[in-house]
Amino acid sequence: MNEPIPVIRDVDHGTAKLMPDIDRKRAWLLTVDEAPQSYVDLDEPTHLEFEYARRLGHVLDTIAKPGRPLDVLHLGGGALTLPRYVAATRPGSRQDVVEADRGLLELIVEHLPLPADAGIALHAADARAWLAGAPTDSADVVVADVFGGSRVPAHLTSVAYAREAERVLRPGGVYLANLADAAPFAFLRSQLATFASVFGELALIAEPAVLRGRRFGNAVLLAAHRPLDTTALARRTAADAFPARVEYGAGLREFIGAARPVRDEDAVPSPEPPGGAFGIG
Repeated sequence: MNEPIPVIRDVDHGTAKLMPDIDRKRAWLLTVDEAPQSYVDLDEPTHLEFEYARRLGHVLDTIAKPGRPLDVLHLGGGALTLPRYVAATRPGSRQDVVEADRGLLELIVEHLPLPADAGIALHAADARAWLAGAPTDSADVVVADVFGGSRVPAHLTSVAYAREAERVLRPGGVYLANLADAAPFAFLRSQLATFASVFGELALIAEPAVLRGRRFGNAVLLAAHRPLDTTALARRTAADAFPARVEYGAGLREFIGAARPVRDEDAVPSPEPPGGAFGIG
């Protein structure tokens, strides 16, 4: 039997590499310019290897009754880990994936194909441009996991962008974003301030060590106009191999402090991570 071999290809925004996992038969790690982007197990799409992906999965599990189909817009595609997860856990969901790197999409479809009945539509486009053309009140969830290299692009950080996301969401919808920062958290605080200026409810999921400023890491931002089930989220994230904390309410307002919402003209990308900051967890 032939062992799977790595696939390396130049895509639109760098060099993509698909590396087989020797411990899982049909599982693959995607990196772009050596930065880990996604992990997919084709035989077990509900397996979420990365810490931040598990946290996004916990939110997706708790924002509606188990198994209920959702209309989900994914900004950023990677190896389509979360779209596969939603298709497996919420059959019948309609999902759109917007990925700026057409070459990367083609690589993933070729080597890690989606099930024929997955209900996932792929769009090679800039996330904000596609969002601007999306119908109002058309999504139950918007998931933003967009990184140019290892940084969130500046044009996906402003109040104008947050308002577009709110417009596309239905009244009970939820916005999720995978962000990354380190103390003193200028970027993360500004993002929370930005989304607090548009949405009535906010929460943040991150490891205590990250929130205490001990290391660079991911943080998942949640924004909505309805109360979020922070109790269920706290229980799930605390039980992970790498436990996380859910911040909301007064604690989150204290964390935001004097940070101001970001205007388009002032927007900057998220900070460059230090070497070795990202890996599989």
